[in-house]
Amino acid sequence: MSLFSGGLAWGYFYAMSVSFPEPSASSDTGALFLVYLDYFRLTVAAKVSGLSDAEVRASRLPSGWSAIELLKHLIFMERRWLVWGFLGEDVEQPWGDQSEGRWHVTDGESPAELVQALHTGGNRTRTIVEGAELSALATVGGRFATHAECPTLASILFHVLQEYARHVGHLDALRELIDGRVGE
Repeated sequence: MSLFSGGLAWGYFYAMSVSFPEPSASSDTGALFLVYLDYFRLTVAAKVSGLSDAEVRASRLPSGWSAIELLKHLIFMERRWLVWGFLGEDVEQPWGDQSEGRWHVTDGESPAELVQALHTGGNRTRTIVEGAELSALATVGGRFATHAECPTLASILFHVLQEYARHVGHLDALRELIDGRVGE
């Protein structure tokens, strides 16, 4: 069962009331990836929760990105690596989070819609991971043109996990600049 079934408000409560997953005696690496990815998605949702439209769209950083742009990037990043990459499925606009070399959102995209898309992508990732061996190679097609380019599912999950961890840290710093709130 996904941790996201209750929506944004529940996700915020959950992320704020559950500690960061600690190492355990579990040897189920696939399940561990999923626990950590679920936790990071909930934390991302919590970081954008409660911000006004102006706050979520404004940048306070020299690089110029905003919280909503980073949120959209995470959605597309996960889809690029797991659906387009590992499964080799056609993905409409795999780089749709970018325009002219920058992260991009339109005025019509809302944080609530993007958080829902993040959760939907997380559910798809869960289905993929639960249905494959971590040693399985990505499919040729989609993101990877040759067998030599195809990473294992475990390698892809490590990459996706580090993207989430790094960007949750970015959102933590951004949120502190906006309203002083820190922590996961």
